[in-house]
Amino acid sequence: MRLHALTRALSKAGHSPRFTRFTFHVFTFHRYSFAVGASSLAIDLRSVAKVYKGRIHALCGIDMKVNRGEIFGLLGPNGAGKSTLVKIMTTIVRPTHAEGTILDNPIGHKPTLQRVGYLPENHRFPRYLTGRQTIEFFAALSNVDRPTRKKRADELLDLVGMRESADRVLSTYSKGMTQRIGLAQAMSADPDLIILDEPTDGVDPVGRRDIRNILTRLRERNKTVFINSHLLSELEMICDRVAILVQGQIARQGSLNELTVTDQCYEIEIAGHDDPLQLRQRILQSLPNFFPHQSIPPTAPLTGKLPTSHPITLTAHILSIPTTDPNHIQELLDALRRSGLIIRRVQQLRPSLEDLFMGAVNAPQAPPNVKGFPIQFGSPPIALPPIS
Repeated sequence: MRLHALTRALSKAGHSPRFTRFTFHVFTFHRYSFAVGASSLAIDLRSVAKVYKGRIHALCGIDMKVNRGEIFGLLGPNGAGKSTLVKIMTTIVRPTHAEGTILDNPIGHKPTLQRVGYLPENHRFPRYLTGRQTIEFFAALSNVDRPTRKKRADELLDLVGMRESADRVLSTYSKGMTQRIGLAQAMSADPDLIILDEPTDGVDPVGRRDIRNILTRLRERNKTVFINSHLLSELEMICDRVAILVQGQIARQGSLNELTVTDQCYEIEIAGHDDPLQLRQRILQSLPNFFPHQSIPPTAPLTGKLPTSHPITLTAHILSIPTTDPNHIQELLDALRRSGLIIRRVQQLRPSLEDLFMGAVNAPQAPPNVKGFPIQFGSPPIALPPIS
């Protein structure tokens, strides 16, 4: 009775109450949440866990945040739990435990899925449909009205470059053409969040570039794109932020710049026609303040120090300075120029996404029952909210 009275009172006050019912073992409770304005996060996952039969820990307390209007990449080795996480987000798989929101609604809130576009890795579209019919069919499943879905189908066919083949049946399509139609159907309901599982699988290099351009345009329209892919080079070119999933845990998460800031450096390559040992000696003679101690074998790396206290390493004819600030290397460049040495290359280097990935995969991982993991294995599963 108190619950109904609260509902009536809030309705009169102009609020839109929304109740979600969770079941825990032998007791139940109701959680009330107000319909507030959209947050800056499209995905906010906390303590997401999945334990399959046999105590197989697919996910061990995942915490992950994806901002609105960004392209976010999820990567990890086979068996890391990527597909399980995506299926939990799309309510295909029930989690053992999950907290957080998708588009400001609790995980498992079915109506929210109308605002989510999804392209699975191994999709199976009806092969007797044409490309145009496929897009319209999935738009209809999302309750898009007939005039809108027909107009949107034409726009999406142009966007993915399939206008000329729109009225051919899917059985005549190549793998890459089917993938383009799959991308179009994921956008058919004009979703706020688009989840793509291996979107460039089977697509040629030209098609991959086209898909990258499409995703960039979606980001410009403030759409959130969540990509699960093994193609690290593709993710590195397009993603604003990434998360590396290893053995059911998030090993690294952030932008490439954030994840590599401590490993970035400047390299200065010196050119010359001298013998390598003579060139090395000329470099040292031009930098007496940077390398005061030169009694070291001529082929070994030599370590010095900048006036800013940043270390500097000379290996063969290449100087390496671990800094991200170009101001720190100006005095060094001036000294090299004054001595008449030719600077062939000045380049800021950082580890690639592949380097980060391999480092995370090869690093020792914490056991599944890490601190903060909110459940005891063997407890009954926590039920998701009912379909509302």
